[in-house]
Amino acid sequence: MIVTTDWLSENIKQVVIFDCRFNLTDPAQGAALYEQGHIPGAYYAHLDHQLSGEKGQGGGRHPLPDMNVFGAFMERCGVSDDTKVVAYDDGASMFAGRLWWLLTYAGHKNVFILDGGFSAWTQEGLPVTAERPERRTGELTLHLQHSMIATVDEVAAGNGLLIDSRAPERYLGETEPLDRVPGHIPGAINRFFAEAMENGKWKPASEQKKRFAGIQADEPVIVYCGSGVSATPNIIALKQAGYSNVKLYPGSYSDWSSDESRPIETERQDLDDQ
Repeated sequence: MIVTTDWLSENIKQVVIFDCRFNLTDPAQGAALYEQGHIPGAYYAHLDHQLSGEKGQGGGRHPLPDMNVFGAFMERCGVSDDTKVVAYDDGASMFAGRLWWLLTYAGHKNVFILDGGFSAWTQEGLPVTAERPERRTGELTLHLQHSMIATVDEVAAGNGLLIDSRAPERYLGETEPLDRVPGHIPGAINRFFAEAMENGKWKPASEQKKRFAGIQADEPVIVYCGSGVSATPNIIALKQAGYSNVKLYPGSYSDWSSDESRPIETERQDLDDQ
Protein backbone atom coordinates (compact mmCIF):
# COMPACT_ATOMS: atom_id res chain seq x y z
CA MET A 1 0.00 0.00 0.00
CA ILE A 2 3.01 2.29 0.51
CA VAL A 3 5.73 3.13 -2.03
CA THR A 4 8.97 5.01 -1.53
CA THR A 5 10.23 8.09 -3.33
CA ASP A 6 12.94 5.93 -4.92
CA TRP A 7 10.33 3.53 -6.30
CA LEU A 8 8.19 6.35 -7.68
CA SER A 9 11.19 8.08 -9.23
CA GLU A 10 12.12 4.86 -11.03
CA ASN A 11 8.56 4.08 -12.16
CA ILE A 12 7.17 7.56 -12.72
CA LYS A 13 6.37 6.92 -16.40
CA GLN A 14 4.39 3.76 -15.62
CA VAL A 15 1.95 5.18 -13.03
CA VAL A 16 -0.78 7.78 -12.69
CA ILE A 17 -0.04 10.20 -9.86
CA PHE A 18 -2.47 12.30 -7.81
CA ASP A 19 -1.55 15.32 -5.70
CA CYS A 20 -4.05 15.41 -2.82
CA ARG A 21 -2.62 18.22 -0.72
CA PHE A 22 -5.34 20.07 1.18
CA ASN A 23 -5.91 22.31 4.19
CA LEU A 24 -9.20 21.88 6.04
CA THR A 25 -9.12 25.47 7.27
CA ASP A 26 -8.14 26.91 3.87
CA PRO A 27 -9.71 24.77 1.11
CA ALA A 28 -8.01 26.73 -1.67
CA GLN A 29 -4.49 26.20 -0.37
CA GLY A 30 -3.85 22.71 -1.74
CA ALA A 31 -4.72 23.66 -5.31
CA ALA A 32 -2.57 26.79 -5.02
CA LEU A 33 0.39 24.71 -3.83
CA TYR A 34 -0.17 22.32 -6.73
CA GLU A 35 -0.01 25.22 -9.20
CA GLN A 36 3.26 26.38 -7.65
CA GLY A 37 4.86 22.98 -8.05
CA HIS A 38 4.06 19.27 -7.99
CA ILE A 39 5.55 15.92 -8.90
CA PRO A 40 5.83 15.69 -12.71
CA GLY A 41 2.75 14.14 -14.27
CA ALA A 42 0.59 14.52 -11.17
CA TYR A 43 -3.07 15.48 -11.42
CA TYR A 44 -4.71 17.45 -8.62
CA ALA A 45 -7.52 15.77 -6.64
CA HIS A 46 -9.43 18.28 -4.50
CA LEU A 47 -10.96 16.89 -1.30
CA ASP A 48 -14.17 18.89 -1.66
CA HIS A 49 -14.58 18.63 -5.43
CA GLN A 50 -13.32 15.19 -6.49
CA LEU A 51 -12.97 13.19 -3.27
CA SER A 52 -16.28 14.15 -1.62
CA GLY A 53 -19.91 14.50 -2.62
CA GLU A 54 -22.52 17.18 -2.11
CA LYS A 55 -23.30 17.95 1.52
CA GLY A 56 -26.89 17.32 2.52
CA GLN A 57 -29.02 15.89 5.26
CA GLY A 58 -26.68 13.55 7.10
CA GLY A 59 -23.54 12.03 5.66
CA GLY A 60 -21.16 14.32 7.53
CA ARG A 61 -18.91 17.12 6.37
CA HIS A 62 -17.25 15.08 3.61
CA PRO A 63 -19.83 12.60 2.29
CA LEU A 64 -18.64 10.05 -0.22
CA PRO A 65 -18.78 11.21 -3.84
CA ASP A 66 -21.08 9.75 -6.42
CA MET A 67 -18.84 6.87 -7.45
CA ASN A 68 -19.77 7.15 -11.12
CA VAL A 69 -18.62 10.77 -11.05
CA PHE A 70 -15.46 9.76 -9.17
CA GLY A 71 -14.81 6.99 -11.69
CA ALA A 72 -15.21 9.40 -14.59
CA PHE A 73 -12.67 11.74 -12.98
CA MET A 74 -10.23 8.85 -12.63
CA GLU A 75 -10.73 7.94 -16.29
CA ARG A 76 -10.05 11.54 -17.41
CA CYS A 77 -6.71 11.22 -15.65
CA GLY A 78 -5.86 8.01 -17.45
CA VAL A 79 -6.81 5.43 -14.82
CA SER A 80 -7.84 2.03 -16.20
CA ASP A 81 -8.40 -1.29 -14.46
CA ASP A 82 -4.73 -2.29 -14.67
CA THR A 83 -3.21 1.15 -13.96
CA LYS A 84 -0.90 1.63 -11.01
CA VAL A 85 -1.96 4.74 -9.08
CA VAL A 86 0.12 6.67 -6.53
CA ALA A 87 -1.41 9.36 -4.30
CA TYR A 88 0.45 11.84 -2.15
CA ASP A 89 -0.21 14.82 0.10
CA ASP A 90 2.12 16.75 2.39
CA GLY A 91 3.04 13.60 4.31
CA ALA A 92 0.15 13.29 6.78
CA SER A 93 -1.42 10.76 4.37
CA MET A 94 -5.01 11.59 5.36
CA PHE A 95 -5.92 13.16 2.00
CA ALA A 96 -3.88 10.71 -0.04
CA GLY A 97 -5.47 8.06 2.18
CA ARG A 98 -8.91 9.28 1.17
CA LEU A 99 -8.09 8.74 -2.52
CA TRP A 100 -6.51 5.36 -1.70
CA TRP A 101 -9.69 4.33 0.15
CA LEU A 102 -12.08 5.55 -2.55
CA LEU A 103 -10.21 3.81 -5.35
CA THR A 104 -9.94 0.63 -3.29
CA TYR A 105 -13.67 0.87 -2.54
CA ALA A 106 -14.20 1.19 -6.31
CA GLY A 107 -12.55 -2.23 -6.66
CA HIS A 108 -9.18 -1.05 -7.98
CA LYS A 109 -6.29 -3.18 -6.70
CA ASN A 110 -3.23 -1.13 -7.65
CA VAL A 111 -3.37 2.09 -5.63
CA PHE A 112 -0.55 3.22 -3.33
CA ILE A 113 0.48 6.10 -1.10
CA LEU A 114 3.83 7.87 -1.40
CA ASP A 115 5.73 7.49 1.86
CA GLY A 116 6.55 10.93 3.21
CA GLY A 117 4.52 12.67 0.52
CA PHE A 118 5.56 15.80 -1.31
CA SER A 119 7.79 16.84 1.60
CA ALA A 120 9.95 13.73 1.25
CA TRP A 121 10.06 14.12 -2.54
CA THR A 122 11.36 17.70 -2.38
CA GLN A 123 13.72 17.04 0.54
CA GLU A 124 15.45 14.46 -1.63
CA GLY A 125 15.88 16.98 -4.44
CA LEU A 126 13.64 15.12 -6.87
CA PRO A 127 12.12 17.07 -9.79
CA VAL A 128 9.12 19.35 -9.43
CA THR A 129 7.12 21.10 -12.14
CA ALA A 130 4.32 23.65 -12.44
CA GLU A 131 3.13 22.16 -15.74
CA ARG A 132 -0.22 20.43 -15.73
CA PRO A 133 -0.35 17.00 -17.37
CA GLU A 134 -2.50 16.51 -20.43
CA ARG A 135 -5.94 15.01 -20.08
CA ARG A 136 -5.81 11.28 -20.76
CA THR A 137 -8.33 8.51 -21.32
CA GLY A 138 -8.84 5.46 -19.17
CA GLU A 139 -11.39 2.70 -18.80
CA LEU A 140 -12.16 1.99 -15.16
CA THR A 141 -14.70 -0.68 -14.20
CA LEU A 142 -16.38 -0.04 -10.86
CA HIS A 143 -16.78 -3.04 -8.55
CA LEU A 144 -17.90 -1.35 -5.34
CA GLN A 145 -16.71 -3.11 -2.20
CA HIS A 146 -19.72 -2.53 0.02
CA SER A 147 -18.15 -4.56 2.82
CA MET A 148 -15.70 -1.67 3.36
CA ILE A 149 -18.48 0.61 4.68
CA ALA A 150 -20.23 0.67 8.04
CA THR A 151 -23.57 2.46 8.16
CA VAL A 152 -24.71 4.64 11.04
CA ASP A 153 -27.16 1.87 11.98
CA GLU A 154 -24.30 -0.64 12.24
CA VAL A 155 -22.40 1.81 14.44
CA ALA A 156 -25.43 2.38 16.67
CA ALA A 157 -25.99 -1.38 16.95
CA GLY A 158 -22.39 -1.96 18.11
CA ASN A 159 -21.53 -4.21 15.18
CA GLY A 160 -17.79 -3.80 15.65
CA LEU A 161 -15.06 -2.32 17.79
CA LEU A 162 -15.08 1.45 17.23
CA ILE A 163 -11.78 3.26 16.72
CA ASP A 164 -11.83 7.06 16.84
CA SER A 165 -8.90 8.37 14.77
CA ARG A 166 -8.99 12.01 15.91
CA ALA A 167 -6.52 13.75 18.22
CA PRO A 168 -6.99 12.81 21.90
CA GLU A 169 -8.25 16.27 22.87
CA ARG A 170 -11.11 16.02 20.38
CA TYR A 171 -11.87 12.42 21.36
CA LEU A 172 -12.11 13.50 25.02
CA GLY A 173 -14.24 16.52 24.20
CA GLU A 174 -11.68 18.99 25.50
CA THR A 175 -11.98 20.93 22.24
CA GLU A 176 -14.17 20.72 19.15
CA PRO A 177 -13.41 23.20 16.37
CA LEU A 178 -15.68 21.72 13.71
CA ASP A 179 -18.65 19.71 14.94
CA ARG A 180 -21.85 20.47 16.85
CA VAL A 181 -20.87 19.02 20.23
CA PRO A 182 -17.54 17.76 21.65
CA GLY A 183 -16.90 14.16 22.56
CA HIS A 184 -16.97 10.79 20.84
CA ILE A 185 -19.28 7.94 19.92
CA PRO A 186 -19.98 5.83 23.02
CA GLY A 187 -17.69 2.83 23.38
CA ALA A 188 -15.04 4.05 20.93
CA ILE A 189 -11.36 3.70 21.76
CA ASN A 190 -8.88 6.31 20.56
CA ARG A 191 -5.96 5.64 18.25
CA PHE A 192 -4.72 8.95 16.81
CA PHE A 193 -4.11 8.47 13.09
CA ALA A 194 -0.89 10.53 13.09
CA GLU A 195 0.75 7.90 15.32
CA ALA A 196 0.76 5.53 12.33
CA MET A 197 3.72 7.59 11.13
CA GLU A 198 6.97 8.89 12.55
CA ASN A 199 8.78 11.91 11.12
CA GLY A 200 6.39 11.82 8.16
CA LYS A 201 7.16 8.19 7.25
CA TRP A 202 4.99 5.14 7.83
CA LYS A 203 5.92 2.92 10.76
CA PRO A 204 6.62 -0.73 9.92
CA ALA A 205 3.99 -3.43 10.37
CA SER A 206 5.52 -4.50 13.68
CA GLU A 207 4.93 -1.02 15.13
CA GLN A 208 1.39 -0.88 13.77
CA LYS A 209 0.67 -4.19 15.50
CA LYS A 210 1.76 -2.63 18.80
CA ARG A 211 -0.65 0.28 18.27
CA PHE A 212 -3.56 -2.13 17.93
CA ALA A 213 -2.42 -4.76 20.43
CA GLY A 214 -5.33 -6.46 22.12
CA ILE A 215 -7.63 -6.38 19.11
CA GLN A 216 -8.31 -9.88 17.84
CA ALA A 217 -7.18 -10.57 14.26
CA ASP A 218 -10.69 -11.46 13.02
CA GLU A 219 -12.57 -8.94 15.17
CA PRO A 220 -14.90 -6.59 13.28
CA VAL A 221 -13.45 -3.07 13.45
CA ILE A 222 -15.16 0.19 12.47
CA VAL A 223 -12.91 3.22 12.07
CA TYR A 224 -14.09 6.83 12.11
CA CYS A 225 -12.75 10.36 12.52
CA GLY A 226 -14.37 13.75 12.07
CA SER A 227 -15.59 13.33 8.50
CA GLY A 228 -14.19 10.08 7.09
CA VAL A 229 -10.83 11.47 5.94
CA SER A 230 -8.23 11.08 8.70
CA ALA A 231 -9.65 7.63 9.51
CA THR A 232 -8.07 6.27 6.33
CA PRO A 233 -4.45 6.17 7.60
CA ASN A 234 -5.65 4.04 10.52
CA ILE A 235 -7.42 1.70 8.10
CA ILE A 236 -4.17 1.34 6.15
CA ALA A 237 -2.24 0.79 9.39
CA LEU A 238 -4.72 -1.90 10.47
CA LYS A 239 -4.24 -3.60 7.11
CA GLN A 240 -0.47 -3.40 7.59
CA ALA A 241 -0.90 -5.04 11.00
CA GLY A 242 -2.83 -7.94 9.46
CA TYR A 243 -6.44 -7.00 10.23
CA SER A 244 -8.88 -7.77 7.43
CA ASN A 245 -12.36 -7.14 8.90
CA VAL A 246 -12.06 -3.35 8.84
CA LYS A 247 -14.73 -0.85 7.81
CA LEU A 248 -14.98 2.93 7.51
CA TYR A 249 -17.93 4.86 8.92
CA PRO A 250 -17.90 7.49 6.16
CA GLY A 251 -20.01 10.12 7.89
CA SER A 252 -17.95 9.70 11.06
CA TYR A 253 -18.40 11.98 14.07
CA SER A 254 -19.72 14.90 12.01
CA ASP A 255 -22.63 12.69 10.93
CA TRP A 256 -23.15 11.04 14.31
CA SER A 257 -23.14 14.30 16.28
CA SER A 258 -25.47 16.08 13.84
CA ASP A 259 -28.42 14.15 15.30
CA GLU A 260 -29.23 15.45 18.78
CA SER A 261 -30.89 12.16 19.73
CA ARG A 262 -27.63 10.22 19.47
CA PRO A 263 -25.58 9.79 22.67
CA ILE A 264 -22.15 11.38 23.11
CA GLU A 265 -19.39 10.31 25.49
CA THR A 266 -16.36 12.19 26.82
CA GLU A 267 -14.70 9.60 29.07
CA ARG A 268 -11.78 7.58 27.75
CA GLN A 269 -12.52 4.01 26.76
CA ASP A 270 -10.00 1.28 26.06
CA LEU A 271 -9.95 -2.38 25.22
CA ASP A 272 -10.22 -3.40 28.88
CA ASP A 273 -13.56 -1.57 29.03
CA GLN A 274 -15.07 -3.41 26.07
